[in-house]
Parts: sequence; structure tokens; C-alpha cells
Amino acid sequence: MKKASIYTSITIFIVSILTLSACHPPPVDPMKVEILVLSTQQQKQSYAIGASVGHIIESKIANQKKVEVQYDQSLLVKGFIAALQGQSQLNKEEIKSITGTVETLVREKQAELKAQMGQENKAVGVAFLKNNAQRAGITVTKSGLQYEVLKSGEGSKPKATDTVKVNYLGTLIGGTEFDSSYARSKPASFPLNRVIKGWTEGVQLMSKGAKYKFYVPSDLAYGARSTGKISSYSTLIFEVELLEIIHASKPATRRPGF
Repeated sequence: MKKASIYTSITIFIVSILTLSACHPPPVDPMKVEILVLSTQQQKQSYAIGASVGHIIESKIANQKKVEVQYDQSLLVKGFIAALQGQSQLNKEEIKSITGTVETLVREKQAELKAQMGQENKAVGVAFLKNNAQRAGITVTKSGLQYEVLKSGEGSKPKATDTVKVNYLGTLIGGTEFDSSYARSKPASFPLNRVIKGWTEGVQLMSKGAKYKFYVPSDLAYGARSTGKISSYSTLIFEVELLEIIHASKPATRRPGF
């Protein structure tokens, strides 16, 4: 029999317990999923409470499973029901101690996985940039930033203290999109000295109307930090279109989402 999801099992139990009548119902298989009729407001509220708890537990277990912390689903459900009826075999101090130990283990394993992923990202990024630098049309600056001109512009170039108005698309080297002003249908304006180093350096190379593609090494991006879809030591790729250069004295309308 396929394993039922944690939250489904728990919510079924909660509804069963909260709606018990004076007579004794037949034994319930703790892992059996049933389609219930929720016709009254009380039934819906009861089910909703169980579903809410179940979602929290399911999310927690899913995150811990990523670091190889496993649970016996049947015992988890039985422990939940026993506690709900005030008949837990473990007291509060024991529960706190055990769950605290698990949380510490999870944090340690998450840190190990993050470090491992960071080293892998760094190695993949270095290899990618090495190969990319050999392509026609790619220029590499002293800092290691790579760029190619997709469209030339005219006029002066912005300074680091200037505010620029741009359209841009940000992706990982595998193609995953993590930010885009095009998707929001609205250009972004921001001071060049308030973004990642790769942007501060790269956009200063552009003139109004230009469109460049930047390949940003991790040390010119977020380094060891992770944010959103960007994990530590990720090499980033941006397509940037410079729409306008604004005097530094004028306030920016929006900081970019990266």
C-alpha cells in the first residue's frame, strides 16, 4: 500500500477525534486516506485545523528529509493522537530534549550540505567562465568579470555614484531565472554603488541605449551568501539594457531584486 502523506493522515485523525459520538467507532487504519463529507461549518473548521497542523508538520519533515533525517510515519501519527488525548508516553521535558537534539542535527547537516554545494558551485562556475572566456566577442576585465556587447549605445557612461534606469534578466549558468524586470513589465532604477560588484563595474562600461550580457564570478556577486534561487558561490549571468542615466542627487525609484 502506498504511504499516505503525513498531513492527510493527521487531518483525518483530528476530524475523527473531534467528532466522536458516545458510541465507539470501528478501529481506524492510521495511514488510510478517506474522502470525508464536510457539509457543516463545524466540520470544515475541524478539518481546517487538522490540515493547518498537517501542513506545518509535512513541510518540516520534507525539509529534514533533505538532510537524511527520517521518521516512522505510523509512530508519528500515534504520538500525535496520544498527545492530543493527553496520553503521551513522553513527558514535556523528554519531548523538548529529543526534538532539540534533532533540530541541532538538522542544522549541522544543513550547514554541511550548504558548504558542499558552495564548493561545487564554485568549481562549476570556474570551469564555465574558463570556457566562456574563449568564445568570440567575450571580453574579460582585470577583476574577472566577463561581458559581451549585444547592442552598442551612445553618449557618456554612468559613474558608480550615478543612478541608472535599466531593464535586466538574471539567470544562473544552468538557465534558471531568478530575477527579471521584463517579467514585472517595469524597468528598475538604482544607484550603481548599492548593488553587487559585478553590476557596479559592468554597467559603468555601458552607454545609454546599450545592451550587454555580463558573466559574473561568485566573488563579484554574492560570494558565500545565498538568496532566493541563488545558492552560495553561484556564478550569475545578466542581460542588461541601459535606458537612462540619472544624476546621483535624484532618488532611486526602486532597488533591484538581487
